[in-house]
Amino acid sequence: MRALQAEGVKTIFGYPGGAIMPVYDALFDYTRGEKKCFDHILVRHEQAATHAAEGYARVSGEVGVALVTSGPGATNTLTGVADAMMDSTPMVVIAGQVAIGSLGTDAFQEVDLVGVAQPISKWSYQIRHAEDVAWAVSRAFYIARSGRPGPVVLDFPRNAQVEEIDWEPKKVDFIRSYVAYPKLDKAIIEQAAFLINQAERPLALVGQGVELGNAQEELKAFLEKADIPAGRTMLGLSALPSNHPLNVGMLGMHGNYAVNLKEQECDVLIAIGMRFSDRVTGNLKTYAKQAKVIHLDIDKSEIDKNVKTEVAVVADCKESLPALTALLKEARHTEWRESFKELDKLEREKVIEPAIHPKEGPLLMGEVVNAVAEQATDDAVLVTDVGQNQLFATRYFKYHHKRSICTSGGLGTMGYGLPAAIGATFGAPNRQVVCFMGDGGFQMCIQELGTIMEQQSPVKMVVLNNNYLGNVRQWQDMFWMRRKSFTKMLNPCYELIAKGYGIGYEAVTDRNNLTAAIQKMLTTDGPYILECAIREEDNVLPMTPPGMNVNEMMLEI
Repeated sequence: MRALQAEGVKTIFGYPGGAIMPVYDALFDYTRGEKKCFDHILVRHEQAATHAAEGYARVSGEVGVALVTSGPGATNTLTGVADAMMDSTPMVVIAGQVAIGSLGTDAFQEVDLVGVAQPISKWSYQIRHAEDVAWAVSRAFYIARSGRPGPVVLDFPRNAQVEEIDWEPKKVDFIRSYVAYPKLDKAIIEQAAFLINQAERPLALVGQGVELGNAQEELKAFLEKADIPAGRTMLGLSALPSNHPLNVGMLGMHGNYAVNLKEQECDVLIAIGMRFSDRVTGNLKTYAKQAKVIHLDIDKSEIDKNVKTEVAVVADCKESLPALTALLKEARHTEWRESFKELDKLEREKVIEPAIHPKEGPLLMGEVVNAVAEQATDDAVLVTDVGQNQLFATRYFKYHHKRSICTSGGLGTMGYGLPAAIGATFGAPNRQVVCFMGDGGFQMCIQELGTIMEQQSPVKMVVLNNNYLGNVRQWQDMFWMRRKSFTKMLNPCYELIAKGYGIGYEAVTDRNNLTAAIQKMLTTDGPYILECAIREEDNVLPMTPPGMNVNEMMLEI
């Protein structure tokens, strides 16, 4: 408890069990009375503890903490660990373990957690003796939060939990073999600046690294000085406000039309804190071959991994962006930026207007998201599950402030949304938290309504119900001859479920009632579920089919 306190931990998401009971007994005193310094949030499933910790970390910028027992308690966290690793989310998972004398005997609820977690975490370690606790915890938090953030797993055998030693605080802020913040090479910065200053059609690709590095203002200064249009990855959406004049939309398979096509026309491509995911690049063999690529990233392993770079700036973008900006010439790329507008207009006519302002028929996901975005507060946090709900929500929500999006990007974890939204309410208690879910993802962690009930977490839950696993259904329709193999869903009565948990609820089937229903949801104190009956075959567009070139984006099916 003292080691966690020394790291500034305020909130712990967890679920007790036999092998972690000594820690929970100690926690008892630190959550009440004079010693109180932690809030412990009892989740209903260990996977939810990790997703809640992720949501907390995403909006607060702090390290999320999950506390669980051994065996199935520990293995239940692995999806969240892998999710945090893919999305560079700082998190520490502390799991109980059988005593070291029982290791390897197949003792009750024993599992080799360090071995299992090692490939999907930034560091995993077994604390075998009490004297190692302070050092291991400090090292864990240093690794989780520094450099490119990520999850750390601490395996805590029972004997180390009950041994007694004199408390000696430890502070780890240096590891010889671990270079968290590479030294900025000024000669490389000069090379990058030269290319940008010569560019006629520059394009920036902004990723979550800008958010993780707290470099949002540095990004604006960089873009504005050189007049560079910028696309954003899904996880980087709130790194640049939606209404910024240089924002040209979302990158990727279901991103905006103009910015995806212009990746194939730019002469200098500047990637900032992003990893050239396959969902952004499409066919790598043809991706941006005409462009000189400048890649700014803190993680050297991302350089040339997918896309060959002309200049690689390996450093923290909080440091590299200002250094680069200082060497840039004031520029205006008016004609280049204007060339985006005709493509934007085409997308608006063919995709956006029909999606957000349909004239007839059942409700569409785009119009629900747009209607919520119009009424949500400027500092609202968007949380999504995975699937069509995620793609529509990220496309049509509005981002005004930093750290305004929580979504599972790399791993694409269904069930992420509800617990991540709980975590977000604790990480940003003064901000409105709106969570969009499909009927499939909602049911994957639906037990967390119990956590919401107990904590009265003010999550505004929008269930986009089309009675399908919608994203898979869309792919089946497009690429599998409309053979809908096990994607149709028979759903429960969500009204009765909401009533059972004492959570406010309303269903909307008529768009004439949508605005009022959203207003009621957003102005009701505490949690609320708004279920929207969506057209069953609502499709996400635009779309770059898998394996196709990024400029072969489809505006219609």
